[in-house]
Amino acid sequence: MSKAWTPASWQEFEARHLPHYEDASALAEATDTLVSYPPLVFAGEARALQAELADVCNGHGFLLQGGDCAESFAEFHPNNIRDTFRVLLQMAVVLTFASKRPVVKVGRMAGQFAKPRSSDTETQGDVTLPSYFGDNVNGIEFDAKTRRNDPQRMVRAYSQSAATLNLLRAFAGGGYANLRQVHQWTLDFMGRSPWADRFSDVADRIGEALDFMDACGINPQTLPQLERTSFYTSHEALLLPYEQAMTRRDSLTGDWYDTSAHMVWIGDRTRFDGSAHIEFARGIGNPLGMKCGPSLSPDALLRLLDTLNPARIPGRITLIARFGHDKVEEGLPPLLRAVRQEGHPVVWSCDPMHGNVVKSASGYKTRPFDRILREVKSFFAAHRAEGTHPGGVHVEMTGQDVTECVGGAVAITDEALGDRYHTHCDPRLNAAQSLELAFLVAEMLNREMVGKSRDAA
Repeated sequence: MSKAWTPASWQEFEARHLPHYEDASALAEATDTLVSYPPLVFAGEARALQAELADVCNGHGFLLQGGDCAESFAEFHPNNIRDTFRVLLQMAVVLTFASKRPVVKVGRMAGQFAKPRSSDTETQGDVTLPSYFGDNVNGIEFDAKTRRNDPQRMVRAYSQSAATLNLLRAFAGGGYANLRQVHQWTLDFMGRSPWADRFSDVADRIGEALDFMDACGINPQTLPQLERTSFYTSHEALLLPYEQAMTRRDSLTGDWYDTSAHMVWIGDRTRFDGSAHIEFARGIGNPLGMKCGPSLSPDALLRLLDTLNPARIPGRITLIARFGHDKVEEGLPPLLRAVRQEGHPVVWSCDPMHGNVVKSASGYKTRPFDRILREVKSFFAAHRAEGTHPGGVHVEMTGQDVTECVGGAVAITDEALGDRYHTHCDPRLNAAQSLELAFLVAEMLNREMVGKSRDAA
């Protein structure tokens, strides 16, 4: 990596999975517009997230990261934002209640548009057009006008992200997250799920605890945290022209921050030696995520960690394991051992989604819920064997009542996938499946905490 970092130094390195823009002047115009716009997040918020992740890194918390596979312009609606936020709150309450540890809430929201593609082009019949790279690059419909890589879409994505962030901040700080309203977070269609009854039981117990605290004089007036929460945003820092345009120098510290999100991550396809994405990420002060899959060797991982976190700052790096249900037991432990022995402070998070995509008999791309759960169980087992902390989960989910992943207590079948299959990219867990996963993870996390307490006694 070059010694002198600038927001533009990534341009000297190999950049994979970036779209080609035919009109360089149009690209410059769009990025110049973004440079003149206000930041979406602030450096102080990113530092607050890093401090919370440092606690997770030290075994005193858990990271819940979730949201859309890819946000879209067509599905942009306040109800969709609200419902996804509401399910993440439910999941966090379940995890907190079980583990008695704080849960750091990070949404794949307000910027998760761009998606890597195996090929720059797609061919249907005798027509070849640019591949769909996400709504901030081009459109999903297969026609020449829509598939043109249009840099002005970055400006539209910025505006949608700003509106999404505005609503999320209002929900998090304006009383919607009040623990007194836990019962009201349940979505209407969740009544069909047996896990809704379990959540209702948890909500009842929280209500009883709040009544006791209120009798002792502890209420939102004396403890404001009871009616608001911290909520952060994240996305894959894939579209580097956009990320560069959103990178600003913090007036307090002089450090550079990517103000498009509190946390950004590097994907499995773009984290390699000499990567433009690694070069960009190493110079920003944000907490960073990095996907770790079967192709990543322990030595390569250690080199990347030395590049991204040479000062070994706790909370800066989250390693997101995405192996697939049948590859975790073999692939994850060598990485855990190497990182532990080298002394790098990291948060280990489990992405049980990306390694478990299959094509169903009905032709839909789906993710079987049992495979998702198996990967999470194997992730926890590997950490238990290595004596390391299973620090989080990273899931693609939505608050909408979609039918995209088969299985779960709601028993979505292969035949039912077409009923409400709305994703622009990969299949997502719906609200009921997300809550079910949270309860199952909570049980594993609780066992982990009980085991540690027993060992320490």
